[in-house]
Amino acid sequence: MADKPKEQNSADGPPQQTVEGASSDTGLTPGHLGLTPLHLGLTPLHLGLTPWNFHDMSAASLCDQAQFAETCGYQSIWVPENHFGPQAIPDPLMLLASIAGATQSIRLGTTSYLLTLRNPLQAAEQVAVLDRLSGGRLMLGVGRGYAPEMLRAHHVPVAQKRKIFAWTLDLMKRAWMGEPITLDDNPENAVEVHPRPIQQPYPPIWVAAFGPKALAQAGRLGLPYLSSPMESLTTLAQNYAQHQRSAEEEGVAKPTDVPLMRTVFVSKDAKQVEKLRQLMVDQSENSRLADGETLDDWTIIGEPNYVREQVEEYRQRLGMTHLIATRIRVSGLAETELRASVALLAETLSGL
Repeated sequence: MADKPKEQNSADGPPQQTVEGASSDTGLTPGHLGLTPLHLGLTPLHLGLTPWNFHDMSAASLCDQAQFAETCGYQSIWVPENHFGPQAIPDPLMLLASIAGATQSIRLGTTSYLLTLRNPLQAAEQVAVLDRLSGGRLMLGVGRGYAPEMLRAHHVPVAQKRKIFAWTLDLMKRAWMGEPITLDDNPENAVEVHPRPIQQPYPPIWVAAFGPKALAQAGRLGLPYLSSPMESLTTLAQNYAQHQRSAEEEGVAKPTDVPLMRTVFVSKDAKQVEKLRQLMVDQSENSRLADGETLDDWTIIGEPNYVREQVEEYRQRLGMTHLIATRIRVSGLAETELRASVALLAETLSGL
């Protein structure tokens, strides 16, 4: 894979770069279909996913899932960050590093790399190392963290988390652009961070956000907002509108990337679809739904025609540019069923 980067437009202000030979974000549109998303005023859909098996977080399992997704045509694979529970994922960059060596083109993303918990210098170094290790394939979703007990355990004042987040992100971006930085404002302690990312000036950055203050901060920063997979389409429409208003009020360019995480399952077997829908109703609790909202307001579960229609609705109503299909968080589905859905989803959304 060549190391020479080529410039690419980014929603994050300065131009981003990608690596020649790596996958581009041109979507899944076959050239022979005639009518394309561009003719409809939409950019081709970028299709990503999280691993569907979070019970086995070994390198062998993660790499197998990523290789399968890459073969199916997915353009990115995403890993979250969480702490202290039985299924904790405290270091998503390390997991993505294992995937980097086993794949060729699929992009590697964090849904919530928590900046409030990290030293900005070390975080800038580690992100740059992964971007170089992967040949410029990193997409960095960043967050503040919302669990008070997690923030207290890391000695992060809950009331200061947005301020700490902005400070950390600013120092990281300046470091990636070659500016000497210091954590204490003492010029004598300023250092340049190496290595620099392959993607210049830095990898694409999205902000995972919950609540009006977080949405407003993401908008003021001019960064794309990565939504929760638990919120309804109606709530998301309000959130994206608020996010864009905040960008306008700040006088920064509105981000052109509109990423969306969604619980997605597709099958040609109507009985299998009904089985999962019932499992979701029985086992899932979603406190983010408003009165009267149901399973269909926050998931996309159905046969291929239904799933494609729902995705098209999200694109029309929200301007969605990136869909990240998240794992099914219930028991009762076999690995073969989950894997079949992953393959069929890529086939179903081809051409969008």
